[in-house]
Amino acid sequence: MGSALAKSITSDLQAIVPNLHWRYSGVTATNRMIAPLLARRLNVAWLGPDAPEAIARMTWRDVLALRFRHPRAPVIWHARRNNEMMAGLLLKALGWPLRPIFTSAGQRHHTWITRYLISRMDAVIAASEAAASYLKRPATVILHGIDTARYAPPADRDAVFRTTGLPGQYAIGCFGRVRHQKGTDVFVDAMCRLLPKYPDFTAIIIGTVTSDQRAFNDGLRKKAEAAGLAGRIRFLGELPIDDVPPWYQRILIYAFTSRNEGFGLTLLEAMSSGAALVAARAGAADKVVVEGETGFLVPTGDATAMAEAIEKLMRDPARAIEMGRKARERVLSQFSVEAEAGRIAAVYRDVLKAAT
Repeated sequence: MGSALAKSITSDLQAIVPNLHWRYSGVTATNRMIAPLLARRLNVAWLGPDAPEAIARMTWRDVLALRFRHPRAPVIWHARRNNEMMAGLLLKALGWPLRPIFTSAGQRHHTWITRYLISRMDAVIAASEAAASYLKRPATVILHGIDTARYAPPADRDAVFRTTGLPGQYAIGCFGRVRHQKGTDVFVDAMCRLLPKYPDFTAIIIGTVTSDQRAFNDGLRKKAEAAGLAGRIRFLGELPIDDVPPWYQRILIYAFTSRNEGFGLTLLEAMSSGAALVAARAGAADKVVVEGETGFLVPTGDATAMAEAIEKLMRDPARAIEMGRKARERVLSQFSVEAEAGRIAAVYRDVLKAAT
């Protein structure tokens, strides 16, 4: 990148959104959704891969130029991972005018290194009250929002499902990394119980299989094959970013099966797309799902409870359609990504004001 462009990016920069992770993840998806909206409110740039549209992109050369800019106005460094906190603190210690802040989504006790890094942040945002309860310092709670235009119901769900060529009339989805923590095994167990009784349904699993999870994934595939359901429990693997929203439009029911989750953005993605929810009580499920209205809540790791709740909707697709309609309405009224961006921008402004 030329020096003139580097100067144009860094001259009035107010915030950096680093994405220091080379594999696409839920954290990356959250960043991609919110960063362009932050860029409408302040001068914000993206550092790292998977940059979304409508936001300036910067390189490490631009970061170097920032060290020598005048005047030395403070710049937010908004980290969401440990390595991003480390990078921000290191640069700050070496003289960069950074003000690191961190968004914490984890609902668990943090390791000593994470606690230390969090203690050094200029501000902390928690993605839920539960996440905030595990922090050893004050935090601003800002619930996630969703891009309701990107994740929108189809005009005709039956028609978009038929374009897949999959068997049956309806689909049930479970999206996210394929691993024990995400409860993919709970979903497969539930489907092995239910699909033989409901031939109009097909199960869809979308998500990355990392090298350390291949044996886990292979075991799930073998379980589906042993049940005679290889053709009706489809493992689609990792899909390009833009190919995922259309799959939400093709499913009638979404199963959120995580055993442990920071927030669980797929909950909002599915609801915004008009799918009925059956959700394990992990992440923000209790805050997002209205029991009996937009979906059902079940204990984590309980395949029997998951199957029983899903069966209520498989038995009555009209009820699932109505729940999906109400789920969309709830997201529109309560979980706007615009509102989330506004609250985060307010935190940025408070930190920048305090630093000047």
